[in-house]
Amino acid sequence: MIKSLKIYASVCLLSVAFSACVQAQNVNVKIALLTEKLPVSPALSNLDPILTDQGIQGATLGIKDNNTTGQFTGHHYALKHLEVPVGGDVAKAFNSLVVKDHKFILVDVSAATLGRLSELETAKGVLLFNVSATGEALRNEDCAANTFHMIPSDVMQADALAQFMLKKRWKKWLLVEGTDAKDTNFATAIKRSAKRFGLKIIEEKKWAFEHDARRTAQAEIPVFTQGADYDVVVVADVKGLFGEYLSMNTWLPRPIIGTQGLVPRAWHRTHERWGAVQMQNRFYAQAGRWMNDVDYASWLAVRAVGEAVTRSKSLGPAKIKEFMLSDDFSLAGFKGVKLTFRNWNQQLRQPVLLATARSIVSVMPHKEFLHPRTYLDTLGYDKPESNCHF
Repeated sequence: MIKSLKIYASVCLLSVAFSACVQAQNVNVKIALLTEKLPVSPALSNLDPILTDQGIQGATLGIKDNNTTGQFTGHHYALKHLEVPVGGDVAKAFNSLVVKDHKFILVDVSAATLGRLSELETAKGVLLFNVSATGEALRNEDCAANTFHMIPSDVMQADALAQFMLKKRWKKWLLVEGTDAKDTNFATAIKRSAKRFGLKIIEEKKWAFEHDARRTAQAEIPVFTQGADYDVVVVADVKGLFGEYLSMNTWLPRPIIGTQGLVPRAWHRTHERWGAVQMQNRFYAQAGRWMNDVDYASWLAVRAVGEAVTRSKSLGPAKIKEFMLSDDFSLAGFKGVKLTFRNWNQQLRQPVLLATARSIVSVMPHKEFLHPRTYLDTLGYDKPESNCHF
């Protein structure tokens, strides 16, 4: 009798499991990547490839990883990539995705475009995942309740540099800034970080030369960098128009940090710790190149959706958002710690890699930078500093 009951119970359990599996097989999760093509400055070197597939390669790898898990949960993830040409109507492309019931949209667009998209009537009930815009306004006064930020902000990157410089006791900085708006944004973040960690910018200089820095670097840069004594040269040259040529040409023999030299990165091809090698190898086998910051942010966004859908057992954007901001959510990002979202501005907490061209120098923050919540919140705007009000 007991044996019969056991067999009956086993059959029932298998039946329930099979029924749940069949039901789960009907769960299809649609994720989109919206890319805005922007004008690209001519490369200063033939060694610098112009990427035409950044973001999509990272998102594609994330979809593969989600579907690997989906074999056991019965979930299937599909990716739709929509690319808008330079000067095209991004809002129209966004609306076309929403009409086709895409509720989770990765956005690789400019900061200004992201601000407009988040305010669209059609964006209500949709979650946007910013994978490339690093500006602070999007995370502060211009923040949006429907937008999560996967890429580290300018201030997070600047704080990582400042913490490392403080530890090295390189406290006197010469700041060299380009003329582009992104250069100004990064320079502003650098100034804030210097003040925050008790470092001193002893002089600021604007690089306003319009000619090719390659031809006159040895003659002009030594004169340009003359002045007061400094420990490091901090460069704000996001497009790479002159920063590479400061190295070995400054008046004083000093390290270069910032957008060139020692650079803060979300991801770097030489990162190998915490299982990152397998991630590097899988990405290279798929894309035929190394993963960059936008690829990594896109991969994280897709994985975040997959994790939230699986654990919250919901496809509703409101439920997904609630879960991602809860204490139950965490994401493995091959950086040695669990990654979580800040509930005050929806920025993903994560360590920042400090790297040169061919090596990782450090992973910031170090644990001696204490914080009552998590040492990761020593990078970027903390809750009391935030001007974000949803």
